[in-house]
Amino acid sequence: MRNRVPASAVSKYEMFQAMMEEEKSQVSEVENQPDDGQEYTINVKGVTKNFGALIAVDNLSFAVRKGEIAGFLGPNGSGKTTTMRMLTSYYTPDRGSITINGVDTQENDLETRASIGYLPENNPLYEDMLVSEYLAFVAELRGLSKSERKENLDQTVEETGLQNVYHRPIHELSKGYHQRVGLAQAILHHPTILVLDEPTEGLDPNQRITIRDLIRNLGGERTVLLSTHVMQEVENTCQRVLVISQGNLVANSPVDELLQQAMELRSVYLEAEGNQIESGLATLDSISEVEPLESDGGRKRYRISMSGDVDARADIFHLAKKRDWILWELHEERPRLEDVFHSLTVGATESSESAN
Repeated sequence: MRNRVPASAVSKYEMFQAMMEEEKSQVSEVENQPDDGQEYTINVKGVTKNFGALIAVDNLSFAVRKGEIAGFLGPNGSGKTTTMRMLTSYYTPDRGSITINGVDTQENDLETRASIGYLPENNPLYEDMLVSEYLAFVAELRGLSKSERKENLDQTVEETGLQNVYHRPIHELSKGYHQRVGLAQAILHHPTILVLDEPTEGLDPNQRITIRDLIRNLGGERTVLLSTHVMQEVENTCQRVLVISQGNLVANSPVDELLQQAMELRSVYLEAEGNQIESGLATLDSISEVEPLESDGGRKRYRISMSGDVDARADIFHLAKKRDWILWELHEERPRLEDVFHSLTVGATESSESAN
């Protein structure tokens, strides 16, 4: 059982949940495009999409700046893929508007489609084609002239690192190279916006790093909307995070701001030997909760929540010295983006699971 002291971690967690709820309400009140003088290439305003009785996207509004890499997060069934398909004109909104580089997708979908490169989650490729044949086929579908095809193909192959497999059949390629081919078809026509749906799904750690670096390099001049379940990719790649839950936007902030909000949940990991460790820790005002973890022989392990902004490590060290405890490990565990994501979407996730 957890040992709670007056400033309980439960109330602390509730405070953090309340803070996240405030974040949600603030997001819902924000205008589609802030009046900050910056250029926004993606504008979604009051968009709703229904499938029969199911409301997949509900009055959704957000904007993405030119050259920004924005993470687009949400649990399964949150409306992410539906939103991306509306951005790319595969779906039409039932209400609201989407503008791409200032052009309404419903008024001129050919122009807006030409501005976007899209990598869908399953990355459909013609497996029997050579990489060179497939990309030439895509270039033709995009309406590129012969001179444009040659120039764009050369640049795209170099940009995505496909030189060594350019004349190989796609079905012989590794999963990592499949994704490179998918990215290549997305940027072949020199779009100003990339919409990437789970681009590292199914890749091994080394392949993830390679694709992550490639996406980072593709940003800058291009706007990138990146959907992923891998939070480390968001932290390492994105400047901003958009979180959608049950069709609503619940967060729209720079990554570091979201992590700063989660500092209320920071904790200390302690591994020690001695007598009455748990009861001793409960005497410290700088500690709000002591959670026993699985022990290893005589070594006892705890996750300790701290009160407010106080760092309890010095108090724990002095108490251990006073009581002759043997300290094996004492370090701070900072909250991760996963913790923030969970707090923003936990209700929706539980509802989805109970429905299943």
